[in-house]
Amino acid sequence: MNRALFWSIASIAMILLCIFSYSCADIQAALWFQQLNRSSAYDFFNIITLFGDSLSYLIGGVLLFLICRNKKKYWADTGLFLFSTVAASGLTADLIKYIAGRARPILYFSEHQFGFAFFQLEKVWTSFPSGHSATALSVAMLLALLFPQWRVFAFLAGFMVAFSRIFLVQHYISDVLAGSFLGIASTALLYHFYFKSKLKESPEQKTLKKSDL
Repeated sequence: MNRALFWSIASIAMILLCIFSYSCADIQAALWFQQLNRSSAYDFFNIITLFGDSLSYLIGGVLLFLICRNKKKYWADTGLFLFSTVAASGLTADLIKYIAGRARPILYFSEHQFGFAFFQLEKVWTSFPSGHSATALSVAMLLALLFPQWRVFAFLAGFMVAFSRIFLVQHYISDVLAGSFLGIASTALLYHFYFKSKLKESPEQKTLKKSDL
């Protein structure tokens, strides 16, 4: 299937899924998970959600690039790829957040506010899409592309971080779906249009492939 057609269909499907979740599942799920905020799993997901913070990946990507740029081109390009995809998905998510102005679940619990009020800067109005989900899935997609043997673990970890935002009632299901798709799509597009040729031609990548045989 043509790549442009694939991403068009995937985008439309995700929009429809988000609309369905918004209409039928978001509030019900938020109310249900709110009841679990004193459960033993709450502390666990409070730790898991930290892996969706973009700052550590941005710093790690820059450091990897700076340390390896003169001697290890593959790892330098990997660091640049990590920085670029986390930055791209994060900035896009932030832009959409402030334009959409969606109320976070906490506003529904306190004031029964649910929906959108465009161009809001307050944090409680920046629910859509989930930035943690975008970051987690962009990193998961990067690992899946560069190290296919780790892809199952990478996506399980990424979706666990995304799910933590729902469990902790920081976001609605539709926020997490949109953020996750944004992270996956931005990484895939950056890879195919820029980083694929740079990374696949490196001697380090050839060595890694031989070691997997």
